[in-house]
Amino acid sequence: QLQVVESGGGLVQPGGSLTLDCAASGFTLEYYAIGWFRQAPGKQREGLSCISNSDGPTYFSPSVRGRFTISRDNGRNTVYLYMGNLEPDDTAVYYCAVRFLPDCSQFDEVYSVWGQGTQVTVSS
Repeated sequence: QLQVVESGGGLVQPGGSLTLDCAASGFTLEYYAIGWFRQAPGKQREGLSCISNSDGPTYFSPSVRGRFTISRDNGRNTVYLYMGNLEPDDTAVYYCAVRFLPDCSQFDEVYSVWGQGTQVTVSS
């Protein structure tokens, strides 16, 4: 089966950092665009970042640009989201998703396979 699984969430203090993993199985991740999204209670899903295929660019939303970094390890078939200088407003469930084309897209409907999500809570 085609799937991605997020992990690495947890409780962190403001100003702290976390790295989330998006591990793929059933396909080779390196050829496709991988997006990170989050959804807080009562809020719409928000696109955060995307990494294009191996030679493509990366993208970040204004809310996380300069604080978050996206990367991939093709040998592990995994994409990572490093989150630094976390704020309480970053509290949400974080998802990764796959677009089976090489380029990123701003439209979440074109991402075909989604993970189950991992909870990130930023609180003192």
